[in-house]
Amino acid sequence: MSHETPVRVYYEDTDMGGIVYYANYLKYIERGRSELVELLGMNQLEMRDKEGIVFVVTRVVADYLAPAKLDDRLVVHTSHRAQSAVRWVFDQEVRREDVVLFRAEVTAVCMTLEGKPTRLPKGLRAAVH
Repeated sequence: MSHETPVRVYYEDTDMGGIVYYANYLKYIERGRSELVELLGMNQLEMRDKEGIVFVVTRVVADYLAPAKLDDRLVVHTSHRAQSAVRWVFDQEVRREDVVLFRAEVTAVCMTLEGKPTRLPKGLRAAVH
């Protein structure tokens, strides 16, 4: 399962040189993961409010390969690679056309609101298998 999320680079995303500020790539890939979770039929607010569980990113390994610039039209490609009872690993890329600008491996853990690891929701486990 994978998903593509379009992103446009606005002035607020850039540094003084018109290049996307490095931390904004993390925002872009967060949007991509959120879109994939929704595509799988999960509502993160309902998970939090009804089940008392949230996703917490515990690890990001990132490579910045080429700069994105003001007004670029980008695509965040998100796919899930692995999962365990509580952990979900994503592979993500930010691309401008066919050029990969940024690549990351992201690990998220399902946690209770009290901060304890818990199993991924049953519906989500079924959807990603």
